[in-house]
Amino acid sequence: MRKHSSYITALSLAALLLGGCSKDMLDQRPQSSISPQDFFNNEQDLQTYTNGFYSMLPGTEIYSDDQTSDNVEPSTTSTVVAGRTIVPSDAASAGWTWGDLRNVNYFLANYNKPVIPQEARDHYAGIARFFRAMFYFNKVKRFGDVPWYAKPLTDTSSELYKGQDPRTLVVDSILADLDFATAHIRTGKNVSRVTRWAAFALKSRVCLFEGTYRKYHDELKLQSTATQLLQMAADAADSVMVSGQYKLYTTGKPNVDYLNLFAADAANTDEYILARVYDRSLNKTHAANGVFTTATLGAPGITKAMMDSYLMADGTPFSQQPGFPAIQFVNEVKNRDPRLAQTIRTPGYTRSNATAKLLPDYTNALTGYQCIKFVTGTDQDGYNTNANDLPVIRYAEVLLNYAEAKAELGTCTQTDITQSINLLRTRVAMPGMDIANLPTDTVLQHQYPNVTDKLILEIRRERRVELNMEGFRYADLMRWKQGALLAKTFLGAYFPNKGYFDLDGDGTDDIAVLDELPATQVKTIQYYKLLPDRSLSNGAAGNLVVHPNDTKTFDETKSYVFPLPVTELLLNKNLHQNPNWK
Repeated sequence: MRKHSSYITALSLAALLLGGCSKDMLDQRPQSSISPQDFFNNEQDLQTYTNGFYSMLPGTEIYSDDQTSDNVEPSTTSTVVAGRTIVPSDAASAGWTWGDLRNVNYFLANYNKPVIPQEARDHYAGIARFFRAMFYFNKVKRFGDVPWYAKPLTDTSSELYKGQDPRTLVVDSILADLDFATAHIRTGKNVSRVTRWAAFALKSRVCLFEGTYRKYHDELKLQSTATQLLQMAADAADSVMVSGQYKLYTTGKPNVDYLNLFAADAANTDEYILARVYDRSLNKTHAANGVFTTATLGAPGITKAMMDSYLMADGTPFSQQPGFPAIQFVNEVKNRDPRLAQTIRTPGYTRSNATAKLLPDYTNALTGYQCIKFVTGTDQDGYNTNANDLPVIRYAEVLLNYAEAKAELGTCTQTDITQSINLLRTRVAMPGMDIANLPTDTVLQHQYPNVTDKLILEIRRERRVELNMEGFRYADLMRWKQGALLAKTFLGAYFPNKGYFDLDGDGTDDIAVLDELPATQVKTIQYYKLLPDRSLSNGAAGNLVVHPNDTKTFDETKSYVFPLPVTELLLNKNLHQNPNWK
């Protein structure tokens, strides 16, 4: 199906107008190909140029970023999770690149011609400032203090070799951009275009991140400014909520609606506020099916800690089940929050265009918990053939941002929960959260030892479950100052001993967990070979450990931000390396 073709065609046209076939050329000097005198003379010019910014939206990292968190254990531990990050030598490998910003600033320096109606100028300037805000938000999350540039630089610009600006200045500048965007971008809905509602949603994301970061990172000495940011996060989210423009996708089928939302070819316009658009007819595709069904693409498996986050179907924590750490898969997945069976393979699972029942494939998910979120029909199983749109901002996140901000402020009421968290639970027919009767979950309390408020803990649980595999978890751990969770040993499914096991309860063995493969193998049984580089957590029994020989660390003194590259420090003596990176 051809979808959103006007967006993609305009994006391609913008790339050509901006100076050539390669993104490297695009990132360097757009003004060498576009003269302000010959361009920016009508609204179409503004639209064409700003369409080029959409390449800045996240793509497949939406579902792969969680592989750098405690939600997922892939076949190879990332350098970030292992704590093996080193100071990079070059800007590209460090993420210290500025080409996208240059393109945005060039537009903002040249778009404002009186020949174009003021409303149109303001609209497209709002879009440009949205993308500048997104660009800088990503830089702040990665590096902390960074230099703020509000205009395009040349080789002779005095600001070219300036040092970092304070985090507070950069964040204030981001919020100024978003305030302009929320005031001037048009209000219409379009999942493939930045709208006013996308700007409000991004503002809620930025303010929640920065507000909680300042609250929990006392070393910044910015805790006194956290409250204002958290209130701004709640207010921005509320602006989207009261607009009436969005609602959660539901067809009244709680056992499939969550799954179908992410497998659908075209983004749902009720829930998706902004999406990354894909279209097979234009050769614009991604590889979700391959990542989650092909062993050679990382074999990412959901972790036991992530699994334990899902409530029971009656709303009680899984940790309240007798002997919960040693419950085997077939019983572990019974009577759980329906989002669990719509996120991983459970007994009875079938592909969307097939009837064969499929158990978890341990070669594709080494923990035994195989993700099905974003997986579509078998017709898209070839490499890089997925065409389902991916969420950049969806309404569910806005609801979660609102609830968390209110809880962190200490002003969250049952009414707030009813119009946010409980809408998410209603979609999947889960009992609503009752803030007067919150459960005690010892596992949750152990994960976040710096939080005693049960409401904050439960909202964090809800966020982890609802946004699983959407790329939020690493940033959440960083802002909550819980990076130490990355250094924990990630566990998989539990087995009471080595041997043969029935995964679906039909009385027939489905998997064998053994030190070595037997000489004769049964075709209907999967074999999970432990030695030499897999193990069970307690030796002869326990949870699967995918990387038992890994030594992971998280340095609380430096690892909440990344290091600057050596080359940039040599070129610009006014830059300083982030603390404790050598």
